[in-house]
Amino acid sequence: MARSRRNVPQPKEHSALSIDNVSKSYGTAPALDPISFDINTGDRVALIGHNGSGKTTLIRIAAGLLDSSTGSVSIGGAPSGSLSARAALSFIADQPTFYDDLSLWEHLEYVARLHGVEEWEQTAADLLGHLGLYDRADDMPNRFSRGLKQKSAIALGFIRPFDLLLVDEPFVGLDAAGKEALLELLADATSHGSTVVVATHELSFVHTVSRVIALRDGRLVYDGGTDGINVDGLVRTEDPAGEHDGERH
Repeated sequence: MARSRRNVPQPKEHSALSIDNVSKSYGTAPALDPISFDINTGDRVALIGHNGSGKTTLIRIAAGLLDSSTGSVSIGGAPSGSLSARAALSFIADQPTFYDDLSLWEHLEYVARLHGVEEWEQTAADLLGHLGLYDRADDMPNRFSRGLKQKSAIALGFIRPFDLLLVDEPFVGLDAAGKEALLELLADATSHGSTVVVATHELSFVHTVSRVIALRDGRLVYDGGTDGINVDGLVRTEDPAGEHDGERH
């Protein structure tokens, strides 16, 4: 049901997402220490950490919505924020915003046509049905509840083709059916060859990935597999046991 990858050959030597020595400071206050990692095409990755750990800062830098203080980001070899990177990337924010004068269906049409999606109507109808929004297609999403806004943002994120999907805290406000629908869409996206990175501590997603990247107080404290990890420990503001105070690859 998810949009398949764009029909644009991607150089095999480039990572789907490359974070190279990226840091962020606001004045004299550091929000993100220098961080580096690469994510391969087709990977499904959970980015976890406590509130204020730097997850949103990092994912917004990766999406080209926020400038880093140092370092660089590339998407499929293209600099973040460039036309090529934006064409390859779909981003679902944690606080979605909508046009005041467009219905949900009109939002879907606008995004689909903007990205050259043909026969978008059936895809839009399938997404709305899958997310339980079919009966709300003619309503204004800016008036929706928090959960319905999140579902609407998910539909908009999946109506267009993408090589890389970045998602920031998508499970907040979703009911059980919404969470299950999103998990299915994320799995479908990677099955079609897209790369998925989700900033979350939702265990139902973390347990579906093969790689976890954890931040604490702006530092990269864990990068590795899911076997035997203590997710609750990784998202705490402190790590008394000192088990994950350095990178692991």
